[in-house]
Amino acid sequence: MRVSQPATVVDVHLRAAEAAAALRADVRSGLTASPKTLPPKWFYDDRGSALFEEITRLDEYYPTRCERQILDVHGDDIAAATNADTLVELGSGTSEKTRLLLDALQRRGTLARFVPFDVSERTLRDAAEAIRVEYPGIAVHAVVGDFERHLGALPRGGRRCIAFLGGTVGNLLPDQRARFLAAIATGLGPADSFLLGVDLVKDVDRLERAYDDRAGVTAAFNRNVLHVINRELGADFEPDRFDHVARFDPDAEWIEMRLRATMPMTVRIAEVGLEVAFATGEELRTEVSAKFRRAGLTDELTAAGLELRGWWTDPAGDFAVSLSGPAGRP
Repeated sequence: MRVSQPATVVDVHLRAAEAAAALRADVRSGLTASPKTLPPKWFYDDRGSALFEEITRLDEYYPTRCERQILDVHGDDIAAATNADTLVELGSGTSEKTRLLLDALQRRGTLARFVPFDVSERTLRDAAEAIRVEYPGIAVHAVVGDFERHLGALPRGGRRCIAFLGGTVGNLLPDQRARFLAAIATGLGPADSFLLGVDLVKDVDRLERAYDDRAGVTAAFNRNVLHVINRELGADFEPDRFDHVARFDPDAEWIEMRLRATMPMTVRIAEVGLEVAFATGEELRTEVSAKFRRAGLTDELTAAGLELRGWWTDPAGDFAVSLSGPAGRP
């Protein structure tokens, strides 16, 4: 007897008009600030997502390989520690690494539901359908949203493991990160858990090479945000007039990616009515990527109301995956 396959459910909490308004607001506030800055989420149009996938395959870029190795080696340990029947993945993208966790939960016999969460509706629908076909019998409930705004929209029930992989949490500034972790803690049920991937502090040269590869893929990815603003907001940036800069800040313990103007210029952004002047050598910060130490991350989790319960690294100690749960609960 053939078992019918559950249909994919897709909840949309972030519409195209909202995303466009958020881009306008971020460009207006960021490019009129001193120093100028933009949030990294605007890298990821179709071209930016493809460039990032290329970055993850570069020799210099170790985080993706290290995290995949951790999930491959310790997936069964994570499944046993969470005993989850629902895997929620924030910023799921194509859900490539997620399959290692899905496989581990399926081997354990607990997997019943997958909840991918991402800002891109098209990418999310494609990934959700692929998972539905590859894992017959599990429910797939996709959510289109921004993890800084729509965590409350995650479906509840069951024993959930909420995964935030790839070191993406490092893109949040400390106050943003504190709010995000607190929101995660508030939303967890007594039996839920939170799986977090973080890049660790290491040799500065290795860190900087990971964000400034010889082939120039990361430079193209960095400049892509200017192409996004040109297309979406009618701007006249000339991206080739900006150099890619990636430097480690030893005090903040994060990588900063910047775009440095190679000549004086004035950029017009029609959709927000802005004219933005750049001096030669002036920099626009496009990303921070914080690197962590176990003690510091434990303190941040504790401050948010989370308790560290598991910690796995690759053999070289380059990357870590942590498991935490609501403080004071078994």
